[in-house]
Amino acid sequence: MNIRPLFDRIVVKRTEEAKKTQGGIIIPDTAKEKPAEGTVIAVGAGRMNDKGERIPMDIKVGDRVLFSKYGGNEVKMAGEEFLMMSQDDVYAVVDEA
Repeated sequence: MNIRPLFDRIVVKRTEEAKKTQGGIIIPDTAKEKPAEGTVIAVGAGRMNDKGERIPMDIKVGDRVLFSKYGGNEVKMAGEEFLMMSQDDVYAVVDEA
């Protein structure tokens, strides 16, 4: 599957939430909150400014990002769920140190 978002949009795959707590309690799917963290799958070329120049993206493919809980639009492709959102909906890039 190839997808190329336009302008300053990105495609994110949510990280899977743990089904069990540290204490061993199993959380049913209906009670779980959707995680506000994911991995960037595809990135657009960037937004255009008033002069017609392209502003490059700060986010790249493979970045782990934190985003608004209700940000983005859910898209289902090839049996998988993704989020399509603007770069502005991303709060932070998580660096593994």
